[in-house]
Amino acid sequence: MAIRRINGIETEQMLRSGLANLQRRETEINRLNVFPVPDGDTGTNMCMTLAHGLRNATSHTDVNVFLKTLSAGMLLGARGNSGVILSQFFYGFSQELSRAALIGPGELRSALIRGYRAAYQAVLQPVEGTMLSVAREGIEHIRGQITRSTGVDVILSMYIAEMRKTLAQTPEMLSVLKEAGVVDSGAAGFILIFEGMLSYLRGEPVESDQPLTAEAPTAPAGPDLSLFDEDSAFIDGYCMEFLLQLMNDRAYDQSFRLQTYLAALKELGSSIVCVQNDRRVKVHIHTKKPSPVILLSQRYGEFLTFKLENMQVQHNEYDRQTVQPEHKPLAIIAVANGEGMCQLFRSLGADCVIDGGATMNTSAQEFVSAFEELNADRIVILPDNKNVIPAAEQAAALSGSRQVTVLPTASFAEGYFALAMDIPDSPDTDERIRQMRRGGEGVATIGEATASRDYSYHEIRCRKGEEIAFLNGELISVSRDWRTAVTEALMMLEDIEDKETCIVFRGKDIPAEREEELAEAVAQRLPMLELEFVDAGQEIYHWVLGVM
Repeated sequence: MAIRRINGIETEQMLRSGLANLQRRETEINRLNVFPVPDGDTGTNMCMTLAHGLRNATSHTDVNVFLKTLSAGMLLGARGNSGVILSQFFYGFSQELSRAALIGPGELRSALIRGYRAAYQAVLQPVEGTMLSVAREGIEHIRGQITRSTGVDVILSMYIAEMRKTLAQTPEMLSVLKEAGVVDSGAAGFILIFEGMLSYLRGEPVESDQPLTAEAPTAPAGPDLSLFDEDSAFIDGYCMEFLLQLMNDRAYDQSFRLQTYLAALKELGSSIVCVQNDRRVKVHIHTKKPSPVILLSQRYGEFLTFKLENMQVQHNEYDRQTVQPEHKPLAIIAVANGEGMCQLFRSLGADCVIDGGATMNTSAQEFVSAFEELNADRIVILPDNKNVIPAAEQAAALSGSRQVTVLPTASFAEGYFALAMDIPDSPDTDERIRQMRRGGEGVATIGEATASRDYSYHEIRCRKGEEIAFLNGELISVSRDWRTAVTEALMMLEDIEDKETCIVFRGKDIPAEREEELAEAVAQRLPMLELEFVDAGQEIYHWVLGVM
């Protein structure tokens, strides 16, 4: 018998099964990555994005309630291009179902359409032959076949079948896939999620051996209660946060109006945030007298969640442990990899440095958390990888009233030159941002590493274990000797004879004496190019060169 409707709880279980199915084949999806170094693998990014959404979602029978919280969690947890696209798909999916308690055939069709459209809109230059194509063609090829009597399980089965057809064609759409002899990794991962969802509906859910709490942050220690006693001054009051369910029972006042309620709250406290979503009201308020707030709220409904904290304890602990950061007109967030590189960015004036790790793309949540630590009118982000840029831009969009500018630095070498061009003492923040943008734009980045897999693209090929060099992310040099790979890449730079500045960032576990070997090899070909070495400690890439 076809399944006509699914509720929020069933949708959640479907997605958990989808995540488990993706996790089970995460390594396989990662191996589809055609890039010959493992920086930010697709399967891992997609798993972590969906897991973050499920971990922060509210279980509820109403689909709209569950999907709204799932989407919010995915937007913040998105990592890499694949994670951002996946989060935007489910954002559109959620928006379409924002008033739906159940998902039927019509709702599912419309949500799948709006999902792929939202994903396309989130990408500045959409590329066909990717997850976007699979999501779009999957529903567009079957939308005319869906009727009111079509089961939700049948729709998903048809959707998956069409997506598989498109997946098989992705090498014809994208030449890099064809040359590597693989299909698109993000598209394959997307299909695995929906296959797991369908398995749940068929009574065969995919079970995960990775608990959703695996990435959850360690719970903070409780407040130090010794900081408040019978002789303490009570100045800061309480912080109250609660979710109020408005009730239909006649025992409750049915005349609730948000503006009237908000006006009453203003008489009782400060720092008020009050948002209504259908028959639920989310409230944040600071007050010295919580009981009037409770009594006012219970006129209309009952609490679903409730938190009350003594802010004086927190204030006293804050005074003891921390110092309010200096207010700045402009603060800079830089992403790097390696302790040496992080220290260098701090010494150059970065207010916050996020260590993105070897293969882990920084999430939108990490950027949002960094925003909260800064006391600045404007913020500039310097990513260290093209896959980090979408998450940074998503965080900027989620930042609300903050003025956040993401400079499209695609390597920490570009970030280094951008930061070096900053004029910290200038009162003109627009000019400071323009200077940093110019600094990042004028850099050629060469990265040298050992190939982790066989790779072929256009006229160049490498075998696993060979030394390879990239220019601005494109493989251009292959050799059995790392010095040759670097020097050949340098010689391919346009106008290399006119270049004067080359900063060389030495990677983790590379002996310092190799700096002299590299300098001698380069001097034989380019005697006028002066190298300046930095012990950056980055992983994966043995050497990263920023040439200006």
